[in-house]
Amino acid sequence: MKIVVIGGGSTYTPELVKGFINTQATLPLTELCLMDIDAHRLEIVGGFAQRMVTSANGNFDVTLTTHRKQAIKDAAYVITQFRVGGMHARREDEYLGRRHGIIGQETTGVGGMAKALRTIPIILDIAREMRELAPNAPLINFTNPAGLVTQALVEYAPEIVSIGVCNVPMITKMRLLDGLATRGITVEPQRAELDTLGLNHLSWHRGLTIDGEDVWSQVLEGLQADPEAFALGSWDSDTLNTLHMIPNYYLEYFYYTEKKRQSQDAWPPSRAEEVMDIERELLAYYANTSNDIPPESLEQRGGAYYSTVATLLVNAHHNDTGEVHVVNTLNNGAVVEWPDNWVLELPAHIDRQGAHPLPAQPLPLEVFGLIATIKSYELLTVEAAVHGDLSAIRKALLAHPLGPPADHINAVIDDLLTVNRDYLPQFAAMQNGV
Repeated sequence: MKIVVIGGGSTYTPELVKGFINTQATLPLTELCLMDIDAHRLEIVGGFAQRMVTSANGNFDVTLTTHRKQAIKDAAYVITQFRVGGMHARREDEYLGRRHGIIGQETTGVGGMAKALRTIPIILDIAREMRELAPNAPLINFTNPAGLVTQALVEYAPEIVSIGVCNVPMITKMRLLDGLATRGITVEPQRAELDTLGLNHLSWHRGLTIDGEDVWSQVLEGLQADPEAFALGSWDSDTLNTLHMIPNYYLEYFYYTEKKRQSQDAWPPSRAEEVMDIERELLAYYANTSNDIPPESLEQRGGAYYSTVATLLVNAHHNDTGEVHVVNTLNNGAVVEWPDNWVLELPAHIDRQGAHPLPAQPLPLEVFGLIATIKSYELLTVEAAVHGDLSAIRKALLAHPLGPPADHINAVIDDLLTVNRDYLPQFAAMQNGV
């Protein structure tokens, strides 16, 4: 079994390698191929990954390549975790928002749009190469914005089995269990299931069961009594009492917009700049040939439970387990009241055929409007990315509640296209004034 990681030079990669080391008993992996266009980073991260596997007496090889087609050929699984433009592009996304007095963030608002416009054409190229070189391989996408990228895949590469994945649902589940443990309820994670519905980074958690028994009232009581024990964001009691749900912590950008916008005034450092410093330390650690165990500082990078999510999903697919995982996949009738062609983040059975979303009741009116608005933005952004459609960008920013004022949209677009000139060839005619 050959598994390919596109973006293998990421500082996240050792976390993923650790996951595959831990699943050797059930996953017959023979080759983990790390592919990256940055040969220097790939050599550092890949060399560390190879030492990890050797130290753990792993029974698979770690191979390295800068050639994408070579990597994809004959793959059983393709995992995407790349960042077009690197961390510097993320920094530009953040400061793009700040320059125009709106939210500057990696996946939310105008920053998320810029990242999607850079990413979608590349992910569709990968899907086309998979059709030729690995037609039976599922594409498991961690690349942000994960839900929006998966929406593009299901629309423009429907013949590829594609599943979008995020570690936030797993982080949330584990933090809920940690919080319950402080209140005397201690269980193994596999006995608990989280009821989540929405879009990636725009979801609401509305239930937790342990061995099938509902414990949501204990969760909400515990969260309000001791929010630090649950570490799920700074939610005020009135909001939680009104919703009777816990919002994904990225929803702070929507519910507390002005507070989050004001926090940008304290930059630098932005989050991207913080991560740049963390990555320099990680790469120096990885480059030291005496090191073969991931450092504790890797958790500061933001990849908690990444290896768990990735390897459990691959294992469930390969071994046809039917396990339930929270993923990004087509609605396809799971929420009857919502359009079938929406990619949602929700629990799904995973088997050899892919992800099968579980039937779910729709979210209430007080949050559905935001879901519908952001999905409209996502669909428009996909069209803009695929077709180089400037009008679709305008419409998407007009729809997005974190976008600029209507009479300032053109200034934001001009700035976005200028900053990302090297990464948006589909808009070259507009950038050249044609």
